[in-house]
Amino acid sequence: MKAFSPKYILSIFLFLGFSTAVFGQDLIARQAPIDRRMKSVDSLAINRVIKKVLKKKLELNEIYPSWNTSKVHCYNDAEIPETFNIDLRGFKMPTPSRLITSRFGYRQSFRRMHKGLDIKVYTGDTIVSAFDGKVRIVDYEAAGYGYYVVIRHPNGLETIYGHLSKQLVKAGEEVKAGDVIGLGGNTGRSFGSHLHFETRFLGIAINPELMFDFVNQDVTGDFFVFRNSDCNRGVLAHASTSTSKRDEFLQGGHATAHQNEDATPAGKFYQVKRGDNLSNIAGKIGVSVDNLCRLNGIRKNSKLKPGQILRY
Repeated sequence: MKAFSPKYILSIFLFLGFSTAVFGQDLIARQAPIDRRMKSVDSLAINRVIKKVLKKKLELNEIYPSWNTSKVHCYNDAEIPETFNIDLRGFKMPTPSRLITSRFGYRQSFRRMHKGLDIKVYTGDTIVSAFDGKVRIVDYEAAGYGYYVVIRHPNGLETIYGHLSKQLVKAGEEVKAGDVIGLGGNTGRSFGSHLHFETRFLGIAINPELMFDFVNQDVTGDFFVFRNSDCNRGVLAHASTSTSKRDEFLQGGHATAHQNEDATPAGKFYQVKRGDNLSNIAGKIGVSVDNLCRLNGIRKNSKLKPGQILRY
């Protein structure tokens, strides 16, 4: 056997080491684009999962048991938490109208609860979403809401917009607070154009005036604390009141400003008839023209429309 000199053996080892290093670097260099592609694929997959989770959270909102696109009131078996903080930040008034024509509460004439607010709007007036959310139902109900829209919001509320003349969104569509969702109207069980506006939490109807100040077009606070103990028969009419007062309210007991369906903090209403003007209206209801103008933000020469509501 031929003997190799130490220098020869050393040169072989050096060559093998250099070749291994070069091969390793080359392998790493070739692997780098693969790693980048894999990271890109992973990022896309992760983003898809995140979007799916967020969408699911929006639909079910964690506390909601289902996502029903055909039935408004579908939470009879829902587990109601003892307390829940409803975030009111980011709220947009569904209409700039400040005139409430029928309040939340017991209606003696119909012997039933009115579970929302009726806000005076005219047919064709723009109606917008109160919060960011996802449209759950767009439908028609002849004996009730007429053309209506139901939106579920991440803060736990669902809002209902009834008696619309036209719906401008579709079920499953995501909307932002202030996005146009429909036009005011007089459809369904309605006796004059207006917006029927409801706020519900797991099916429980909450008096919107506990959360929103329509006269000043603002919220009553950044958060509203829902308390199950304040609820009675599926409604929350007053926050933290005694059981006897709640029962009296729900049964149509002593009339107060909040119980009278035609009540308003500023007084009474007059609906303009064909041929009316400010002068003869003032004579009919016994107030001055100046007072009518001041309360309704109009001028003495303002043109009145039949059906228009004046406060006095």
